[in-house]
Amino acid sequence: MTRLLVVLAVVVVAFTVYAVIDLIMTDRSRVRALNKGLWVIIIVVVPVIGGVLWLTLGKSRRQPGGPARRLAPDDDPEFLNGIIRDRETEERIRRLEQELADLDDDSPSKE
Repeated sequence: MTRLLVVLAVVVVAFTVYAVIDLIMTDRSRVRALNKGLWVIIIVVVPVIGGVLWLTLGKSRRQPGGPARRLAPDDDPEFLNGIIRDRETEERIRRLEQELADLDDDSPSKE
């Protein structure tokens, strides 16, 4: 029974430490409801419940500004510029191959 209590106490302390470190490392703009000082007090005074409240209610899941918006390929200027660069590169390679072929065709005439 004492082993169970010791293990349970270690788990509670570890969870409390995790919650406090997570709170400290979280950007101020993602903290909801209360300021960081009050959240630390709640987490430490009421160890398990405070940590659960912090992780569920106190911390915003999204970064400020929301998630990055994905563009369709035909709306993405970087993608479209890549296509243009690819076409230009292919055209340049085609011209160089044609020049090499023309040079190969110009064999010295035997007189």
